[in-house]
Amino acid sequence: MVTDAAARLILDRCDELAALSSEPDFLKRVHLSPQHAAANELIAGWMSEAGLKTWQDAAGNQCGRMEGREPDLPALLLGSHIDTVPDAGRYDGMLGVLLAISVAARIEPGTLPFALELVAFSDEEGTRFGTALLGSRAVAGTWDDEWWNLTDDDGITLFEAFQDFGLDPARLPGAFRRPEELIGYLEVHIEQGPILEDAGRELGVVTSIAAARRLELRMVGKAGHAGGTPFERRQDALVGASELVVEVERLSRERGVVGTVGKLEVHPGGVNVIPGLVEFSLDLRAEFDDDRDEALRIIDEAGRAIADRRRLEFHRHEFYRADAVVCDLDLRSAFEAGIRATGDDEPMAMWSRAGHDGVAIVAVTPIAMLFLRCKGGVSHHPDESVTARDVAAALTAFEAAVRTLATRAG
Repeated sequence: MVTDAAARLILDRCDELAALSSEPDFLKRVHLSPQHAAANELIAGWMSEAGLKTWQDAAGNQCGRMEGREPDLPALLLGSHIDTVPDAGRYDGMLGVLLAISVAARIEPGTLPFALELVAFSDEEGTRFGTALLGSRAVAGTWDDEWWNLTDDDGITLFEAFQDFGLDPARLPGAFRRPEELIGYLEVHIEQGPILEDAGRELGVVTSIAAARRLELRMVGKAGHAGGTPFERRQDALVGASELVVEVERLSRERGVVGTVGKLEVHPGGVNVIPGLVEFSLDLRAEFDDDRDEALRIIDEAGRAIADRRRLEFHRHEFYRADAVVCDLDLRSAFEAGIRATGDDEPMAMWSRAGHDGVAIVAVTPIAMLFLRCKGGVSHHPDESVTARDVAAALTAFEAAVRTLATRAG
């Protein structure tokens, strides 16, 4: 079993990474920033201490490798991401990277029937350029060259950011991996929800990663004087948008999906002006693609019906889609064996309502995930919290999962 000292070292390293922020008052570390470079350097040092050969790949991901019983064997890939949302907590992504490093440190080089590789993905959140999973999509070889034209808030393109970081965009294919190079991908991540805590469980094995779609919605009406326009003549875009926001919540509850309107912008925005345009977002998630798509169809119908009744126009534009990713049964069973190694004889299964790098990596190799309990289910917030005891349990389970796969392969 893992000692508290090993867990405390992981938590201390989370604190060190959390100090690498572009903002003095809160944690923010984005793709291809100076703080990203500093984090890569710190992680490379810890990987080296754990006995791995390290390199930064052509996409800015920090990587490490430990050879197996023979050179050049296919690798079991372990990892997570090190970028953050604005005003982030210190465990989302980072904890999974540090757990992977600690697992590697507990394994004697040259003893596994496969190589062990670690990766700290450079961009999972999509905070800087608005498109998530850039690091893992590069590794999976599913890069879209249109992304080079993405810009950040300062007007810097992704292409320019690569160059500023010291990367050559023309060499990006060097980050791509082939299926024959890998045997699978394992990730440990905080749950980002309250299910484990409510059940009194430390760990849970993930069955699948949510099917998600994200859209920009627009309700178009006609601006007018707040005092001079009678109600029967109003074409109030905000009232129509508000009605749809409430309907999104009602339909999501009714159909067992997760629908969220997280952004709403009102134009022209005057206190005495009837809103003529509202732009708002929709994030829709479900365990299965069909459930997500049917819910979206009904929400779309509701939006058009509201617009017709209120003499408005309703428009939608989808900018992100990720189909559900089912975790590999053999890799899942290794994590289940890992949970049993902690003394929990009935591993809890659950689906992930949040997206993860596995959504991209599954294009090149099978994946599995282990969730770790977090206090109150809080994530993407400075109040993220985990206990040393739970981190120790996660490290025990993670190491046992790797050794289980080695036993099966050996």
